[in-house]
Amino acid sequence: MLADQAIQWDRPRPYTLDVVVAEEDIDALNHTNNTVYVKWCERAAWQHSCSLGLDIEAYRALDRAIAIRRAEYDYIQAALLGEKLRIATWISESDGKLSMRREFQIVRLSDGVTLLRGAWQVVCIEMSSGRPRRMPPEFRDGYGAVVVSERS
Repeated sequence: MLADQAIQWDRPRPYTLDVVVAEEDIDALNHTNNTVYVKWCERAAWQHSCSLGLDIEAYRALDRAIAIRRAEYDYIQAALLGEKLRIATWISESDGKLSMRREFQIVRLSDGVTLLRGAWQVVCIEMSSGRPRRMPPEFRDGYGAVVVSERS
């Protein structure tokens, strides 16, 4: 199994989450269903946000949240039952006002092969109305502190 520093990440300093492909992740084609990759990316993004102190309680207190405006995923190779994977995520752009870009890379730990690359365009919304709103200072400070624009 590869160590994090041995993996060819698209960008430096990823936030990572490890998963093992379980039986319920497998579809009729005997590989991980595409929707599972999306769920893993969502889980990694949410855990990253929580690690920055921006959990659901903070969102509610601020009446602000980050919502996906656009998502894209490139499925490069399939993951199979029992494989150990590492999901990496980064905030790669932020205008500090309304929108950000979050990127993902999923790597198989046995050989370092990238299985998926993805990206979200996200926007700050007011939770009570669902309308786009400027980021509060807590979002600018928390998410802004971890923007990684350079490539590895």
